[in-house]
Amino acid sequence: MGSDQTKSTLDTEKSTVPGSSTTTKSCWLTQVVLRLFLFAATLTSIVVMVTSNQSKTIPGTPIRMPDAKFTHSPAFIYFVVALSVACFYSILSTLATVSAFKKPSSCSAILLLNLAIMDVVMVGIVASATGAGGGVAYIGLKGNKNVRWSKICHVYDTFCRHVGGAIAVSLVASIILLLLSIISVLSLYRRIR
Repeated sequence: MGSDQTKSTLDTEKSTVPGSSTTTKSCWLTQVVLRLFLFAATLTSIVVMVTSNQSKTIPGTPIRMPDAKFTHSPAFIYFVVALSVACFYSILSTLATVSAFKKPSSCSAILLLNLAIMDVVMVGIVASATGAGGGVAYIGLKGNKNVRWSKICHVYDTFCRHVGGAIAVSLVASIILLLLSIISVLSLYRRIR
């Protein structure tokens, strides 16, 4: 009686595990769409950050204040480089998932494993860049009275809006990468199960 129940339970589990080609194709299609959104988000964030440049003059005088550029902060430079790496990765991984979408039967577990690992690595890179850029942007917005760092966003308002927009879009890219990591791990789990 116990072995019949175990066999019945295993048969039920096998029949409920989504292993059909429709499920596999929809999973790959979801990954392709998310990877395209990732490309758009990272590229947008890079362009917005790189174009964040503002010059100011003191009103009523010919004295010009120093320009505000993203290159003046190592955290913003790291932000641009990290998101450039993620943007390049999104192109490569989109091509890999498109090829897997076209021929799901030829997709190997090693491709799924590589995507899962690299997605997690990219989450870490993009999230750390977003945190570093966000920390510097917050100091620019609020300042820090304890160490006498004055806020600059009341002077360089356009620059700060660009930086804030770039950081917000990179946060969306981090969330997309997190979703891709979950989908990649679940796809790998279904494949090896």
